[in-house]
Amino acid sequence: MRLRLFLQVCSFATSWLGVQARLVTVPIVPFTETGGSYDLSALTEIVVDSRYVNAIDHNGQTLIPPTLQEFAETFQEDLKSVLGLDVQVSKGSARKKNSIFLTLGNQTGFVDAAGKWTAEAYELKVDGTGAVITGASPLGAWWATRSIIQIATTSDSALPKGSAVDAPGWGTRGVMLDAGRHFYPEEFLIEMCSYLSFFKQNIFHLHLSDNIYNNVGLYSREESLSLYAAFRLWSDDEAVAGLNRRANESYTRTQFDNIQTKCAQRGVTIIPEIEAPGHALVIVQWKPELGLSDLSMLNISHPDTIPTMKTIWGTFLPWFHSKVVHIGADEYESGLVADYTRFVNEMNTFIQEETAGTKSMRIWGTFTPEEGANVSTSVSIQHWEVFEDLPYYDYIENGYHVLNSDDYVYLVGGWSGSYPQVLTETKIFDGPYGHAYSPIIFDATNKTDNPARNNSLVVGEAAALWNDYGPNSTTVLSAYYSWRVALPALADKQWGGDITADEYDSVFDALHAVIPDQNLDRAIESKSDTILHYTFESNSKTVTDKSGNGYDGTVHGCKIADKSLHLADGCYLETPLGSKGRDYTLSFRVKPTSHIPGTLFAGPDSTFVNGNGSITNATLISGNNPYSLNYTLPLNTWTDVSLIAQGNQTFLQVSEGSSSKTMEFLTRIGVNGDSLVWAPIAVEAPLTRIGEGFTGLMQNIVLKGSAPESSS
Repeated sequence: MRLRLFLQVCSFATSWLGVQARLVTVPIVPFTETGGSYDLSALTEIVVDSRYVNAIDHNGQTLIPPTLQEFAETFQEDLKSVLGLDVQVSKGSARKKNSIFLTLGNQTGFVDAAGKWTAEAYELKVDGTGAVITGASPLGAWWATRSIIQIATTSDSALPKGSAVDAPGWGTRGVMLDAGRHFYPEEFLIEMCSYLSFFKQNIFHLHLSDNIYNNVGLYSREESLSLYAAFRLWSDDEAVAGLNRRANESYTRTQFDNIQTKCAQRGVTIIPEIEAPGHALVIVQWKPELGLSDLSMLNISHPDTIPTMKTIWGTFLPWFHSKVVHIGADEYESGLVADYTRFVNEMNTFIQEETAGTKSMRIWGTFTPEEGANVSTSVSIQHWEVFEDLPYYDYIENGYHVLNSDDYVYLVGGWSGSYPQVLTETKIFDGPYGHAYSPIIFDATNKTDNPARNNSLVVGEAAALWNDYGPNSTTVLSAYYSWRVALPALADKQWGGDITADEYDSVFDALHAVIPDQNLDRAIESKSDTILHYTFESNSKTVTDKSGNGYDGTVHGCKIADKSLHLADGCYLETPLGSKGRDYTLSFRVKPTSHIPGTLFAGPDSTFVNGNGSITNATLISGNNPYSLNYTLPLNTWTDVSLIAQGNQTFLQVSEGSSSKTMEFLTRIGVNGDSLVWAPIAVEAPLTRIGEGFTGLMQNIVLKGSAPESSS
């Protein structure tokens, strides 16, 4: 403990001589302080070097890189939304007083862990006039703007005078999300990019096709062909007609373009993956003749298999704006290594020819050269598990570039018999060998299986989150909560930083609160714990919010009488709110006068209904997945109801006269096709519309930003 405290004190030490210090941001910024500070409240302008206004980063991951001017304009928006600074953006040949000057240049420190020049590096200088950012590219300058916002957040808008030269150790930093087994709306993915970007992560790998993890051998052929499987890109091209049978859980080209563009504006590149020849049940359901006996695998020797995959990729390659695309190639039949190699190499040649060499290809580590896989070294490998490969010996020493997604930080949403559901700080800071995790740790059990820090074939690290057990195992926002607390710590290590656990804990809450352009917590601003309170005191089109927050509601066709909202014939109450995330208590009195199912509360992330389809059970719906209780609200009776979210659990408390009970919403997860487990489910409070389609009366609606301690 004494040593930790000593090191922590040293990390903050500065003097008038100019001492190397570490600014506690995420990632850490190496910084030489010269004494004093510049108050950002005096800032009036962002000046973009007129020589580089239209400059773009040609070396990064995306084919649609923003210009320096565009990054400056996004920075301007963030300064206003996060720090309340309303500054203008101008062009000029030199800095001005009380400005941040954005320019491009080179510096000997602009190198990565392997000693190679990196376009993501930057130099930051702060003095009494303002700041100068010199990026190795516009993307490098963008990362500097993230540092400035973080420094200002943790220092009451005072930037210490001095200078920094900062460069990432590795060029690929981010996460992989299994969107094949669980659909994620366009808006969520864009918000996640804002989250990643704030901590200088630059890729968001989307796994876009897969099937629920089930032992296909347990099923008949007919049953296998009806198991949950999905392909998430929707095209009207006749060449792929029938491949995607889930139009409402897919991305059109316009939507996917928007996701890629919005993410690129914040320095994050979407890496798309279409999985084959394993995990390919969705393709076999489209063309059953292409399957092996295990229908989740393609029969590569069938004459139509590779042409079919070329048709799919030929259709969707024009959609993708990344320089790397991922074909999956994971967990294939072990006796078919030669077929596997032919498949990968033919797809690699096809993709390079189709894109005139503008895109390269990546696969999951599955078969090694020692096992007979003679895959082209122009294909990069994404390692995930040491029982599949030892990347240093199997790939790196054979000339392959390798991205680390080792299962040390591998998550499975909802439930798993082997893997955790939440990334923890302990995993990052203590690491597998008693020191912090790093992108070079491919084997968490044997140090000698890992390359040196300066090995140039290590691409970087991407933490994977899988949805093995299908769409009902989690909600959309569960993915965010799996990463929320510890992912920024991992981002520091992906960058090459050395933030300590104590330092991280000291700044996380402050930094998390200001991440721009997202509200993944679904937080609602409130003057007290009571966020909203409707008492229905008068028959008016406007329902006054008694909480003092001003979230007044608007009545659409309903009557208010006897301090009750009378709901019938599709009338509803509209609020200015969307969803409330963890934690909350949504209380109300309700008296149904019909057993016909109707909506009690609806919002963008969830719906709370009084009956669903043919059942009358109280049900929460999130992502088209219903979570029902063995409970029905009594007809023509007043019931006091509280919908409660506490951590990753959701409860319903009801009181009818003198009796009361608490019930938990659970999800029923199918495991390997032969067993079931029940797991907690966390659902956001739906708040946009109240009572639409419901018949009955409601009173005294109260939303609080906390859960009672006794709810569980």
